[in-house]
Amino acid sequence: MQTIKELWGKTPDGKEIYKWTVTNRSGASVVLSNVGAAIVSINVPDRDGKLADVVMGYPDPLSYIGDGPCAGKIPGRVAGRIGGGRFTLDGKEYTLPVNNGPNHLHGGPEGFSNQVWEGREVGDAVEFMYYSPDGESGYPGNLKVVAHYAWNDDNVLELTITAETDAPTVVNLTNHTYFNLDGAGSGSVVDHILKMNCSEYLPTDEFLTPTGEIAPVAGTPLDFQTEKRIGDDLHKDFPALRIGKGFDGCWVIDGAQPGQLQTAAELYSPKSGRFLEITTDQPAAVMYTGNWLEGCPAGKYGATYHDYDAVAIECQHFPDSPNHPDFPSIELRPGQVYQEAIIWAFSVK
Repeated sequence: MQTIKELWGKTPDGKEIYKWTVTNRSGASVVLSNVGAAIVSINVPDRDGKLADVVMGYPDPLSYIGDGPCAGKIPGRVAGRIGGGRFTLDGKEYTLPVNNGPNHLHGGPEGFSNQVWEGREVGDAVEFMYYSPDGESGYPGNLKVVAHYAWNDDNVLELTITAETDAPTVVNLTNHTYFNLDGAGSGSVVDHILKMNCSEYLPTDEFLTPTGEIAPVAGTPLDFQTEKRIGDDLHKDFPALRIGKGFDGCWVIDGAQPGQLQTAAELYSPKSGRFLEITTDQPAAVMYTGNWLEGCPAGKYGATYHDYDAVAIECQHFPDSPNHPDFPSIELRPGQVYQEAIIWAFSVK
């Protein structure tokens, strides 16, 4: 494994943004950055052995700060929506900045994805650390987060995220990479084939905030239990699809158990032959078909991204969990260690 670190740019206030390129024996590589602890590129072969970058991203590192899509980054302190920007913990109500209609989304405008993390090499892996002070974006407790990325010779990228706090708080972290298995900027992903190990989903209100219900996907356009072309039901007349202008919701992973890896989803491009299996120890996967990519920052390789040009599958806890006691808890207390794993395994067929 070869790792090359480069200075990529600086923020207006002088923080240095770096990128690390990790290349395996076959020449397949990942590019990571300390801006938002981001996955910038993943270069893997198609069925003919031709390498292409399958991750949506930008050539300018400053485009990663404050971008609408949250491309490739780790959002936090809580990924997803918190309804009304409010939650109660141990009897005290906390108010968070609202940045998505009436909701707090992905940790707010100053969330983890818009911060420059500390980065270092650890053997063949690259690790990023962010220290979130008590009160940042309204959250209680000083929180230390470490994101550990390891790439191997089998074209498997493993992300382990850990966090510790000195006071009761809430934490829900994920990675927000968008994939196009034909190559970034190559056009729409509506012809990609998706299968999700999920027989249930979370219905939402008109602001995409979970209502607290858990409903079966059977008989709805949200049923990906059997592999299906993404575009087949993308614009069906169904509340969740009308509200989000496409798929943008939370699916419950079947058989999920804390600390146990489970397949969340499989994504395949018949055109390139690239196949991606995503496994995790988290209880849910948020799937988003890039319904609002139009107008986002200029893409890599001269690409201009359009709606549905990439798909994100974000393994995490349920959105708005602090406001739904029946959902799996995202509370973290002193002495506990938050830990999450997401594994992306690339192959061809």
